[in-house]
Amino acid sequence: MPYTDPIHETHVSEPGLLVVDVAAADDATALAFQQLLADRWATATAEQTTRDAGQPGVRLRCYLDLRQQLTAAAVAGPTTEPTTARP
Repeated sequence: MPYTDPIHETHVSEPGLLVVDVAAADDATALAFQQLLADRWATATAEQTTRDAGQPGVRLRCYLDLRQQLTAAAVAGPTTEPTTARP
């Protein structure tokens, strides 16, 4: 897999630290997923995605720290209320 860069020991040196590699169809999807992670946990985010020649979609890597306490808003998460169609 051409995208796979080595993971440095410091990125996973303690329990609760994660490296997340994301593959998505487009930039908007990959960055939206990254934002969902960042809304819940301390996250070192990527500024942009990358494309590998000859491979479908885009990729990005971000780093999460699950050791922090979640806020009440993060635990509750987004609301998913039904929407009504407008004529």
